Amino acid sequence: MAGKTGSMRVMVTGGSGLVGKAIEHVLKEEGGAREEEEWICLSSKDANLIDVAETTALFQKHRPTHVIHLAAMVGGLFKNMRQNLDFWRNNMYINDNVLQAAHDFDVVKVVSCLSTCIFPDKTTYPINETMIHNGPPHESNFGYAYAKRMIDVHNRAYFTQYGRRYTSVIPTNVFGPHDNFNIEDGHVLPGLIHKTYIAKKEGTSLQVWGSGRPRRQFIYSLDLARLILWVLREYNEVDPIILSEGKLWTSSSGYTQYTKLARRMRCPLKKQQMQLLKLWSSKEKWFMTQAKLMVSLRKLPAMLNSASTFLISPSHHSTKPSRRHVTGLWPTTTPLANEDGASCLTAG
Repeated sequence: MAGKTGSMRVMVTGGSGLVGKAIEHVLKEEGGAREEEEWICLSSKDANLIDVAETTALFQKHRPTHVIHLAAMVGGLFKNMRQNLDFWRNNMYINDNVLQAAHDFDVVKVVSCLSTCIFPDKTTYPINETMIHNGPPHESNFGYAYAKRMIDVHNRAYFTQYGRRYTSVIPTNVFGPHDNFNIEDGHVLPGLIHKTYIAKKEGTSLQVWGSGRPRRQFIYSLDLARLILWVLREYNEVDPIILSEGKLWTSSSGYTQYTKLARRMRCPLKKQQMQLLKLWSSKEKWFMTQAKLMVSLRKLPAMLNSASTFLISPSHHSTKPSRRHVTGLWPTTTPLANEDGASCLTAG
């Protein structure tokens, strides 16, 4: 069997999404794949993971020894608010089907991707991995948040009953190539990029919902991809692990325009919008709309597990995994956006 010889057949669900494409880039363009590894990146075209039979058939076909589980029903704030039940039911089906199939086909390790939205809305800061189940998540996306939380429950149950070493990662807000730039259904950074691009192109004022006071922590998708590979190969705990840049945010050629959007790790959203306007030398008027729309004011996690000392430092190009210089494993050189941001909009 592949697992017994030290080789790995890694199946990636959700391979066509933001994080899946980043993993594919690291593997193919940066030499991230190891000789003993075989990688299979799949999308919703390969199987409907909501369906038990299709999920089972997928595992039967590929017989993975390891799984990176990224597939999910996802969306921005407005889509979550409209479809909380759909987010809950569909993601519960997907996660249960994937984890049960992994168990049935004797998969050695599963790394599932969670989200910082799983943390309690009313909590103390900084938040860490032990606080996931300490209270209800924010009401705006409770369906998605609870479904993601249940992956941690799944993993613990598989470990206590069967000894399975299935785990999960909790990245901070992800951004990068192949993001969803839909203004209604996308996340905050691509949504702001798209709005700013339209305002500059059409010479109109820029309207941004909210007060601008909520604070978020971000991670570039290629950095997250490298960290997920480290978790797959090196992290052997069932407990979830937060993946973040730590307290350092530095720029490299690979970040190009994107890093200018959120250089400060823990910046209010209003400052991100100002960075966007400065980036494209926009002179258009803009204003924040104090709508009846509330989100969590803070999502600033602190990491207790092994990745807590990871710092983004592209100036170090080590050939071995380093707890302090993870992004130095492979250089990041892919240009992401032209000056007018056009390629950002076509990437998603």
